[in-house]
Amino acid sequence: MAAAVQSGVTQPPNSTIYVKNLEERIKIDDLKEALTEIFSEYGNVIDLVAKKNLKAKGQAFIVFEDVEAAERAIKEVQGFELFDKPMLLDYAKTKSDATVQKEGNEEEFESHKRRRLAEKERKQAHQAAEEQKKFKRPAGGAVPDAAATRPTKATRGAGLKSSNPGAGAVVPEEYLPPNKILFVQNLPEDYDVDGLTAIFGRFEGFREVRLVPGRKGIAFVEYEAEAGAISAKESTSGMGLGAESKPIKVVYQRQ
Repeated sequence: MAAAVQSGVTQPPNSTIYVKNLEERIKIDDLKEALTEIFSEYGNVIDLVAKKNLKAKGQAFIVFEDVEAAERAIKEVQGFELFDKPMLLDYAKTKSDATVQKEGNEEEFESHKRRRLAEKERKQAHQAAEEQKKFKRPAGGAVPDAAATRPTKATRGAGLKSSNPGAGAVVPEEYLPPNKILFVQNLPEDYDVDGLTAIFGRFEGFREVRLVPGRKGIAFVEYEAEAGAISAKESTSGMGLGAESKPIKVVYQRQ
């Protein structure tokens, strides 16, 4: 084992360990197998999450059955070299799905998932807005030329904003932060309020479906709170409707 390194622990103890600085070129299955073999020495591992998407590369979450096992693992494995890279360990910021499902009932588990999803979507919205700001900001604080500052002609279509670099950043629909109203698109023309209510009315806190006069294929669905809208969006986005099973698009309403 490599020489001990500074603990680097910033979170209070819990049964889930966050591991970073993992070798990104290793196949996920091989990485999971190696991590399982190492951490199983310290207790019963009930879940192990490692993903291959770009943002999650080099990271993993190890979920133990109890906090004591996680404490032993962090004490012993901190700085251990795996595939020639020292692992950096900390406790996870929140409880894992596996832990909540083990300790709580179904209602608590569903509530936990909704909170996690909402936080994830808020982070995505914030990141998208920051990227838009960087893209629109003139390099080096230079003063934009006359062509760049000339007012642009209004663009047709709801929700679109000026392409003027000084205008506020427009967050893509897919990354809008959660709220209690959903904007549904690509609906079959023959779907009315009753048909949509049958789909969206089964989620907690459903209030109403609103069609847009003179506009086909779109609707707004309102809930009493974000929780219902989050569940509905997660369950219905991409659902195939109509004779052709065309997938619908479900996003949060732009505020």
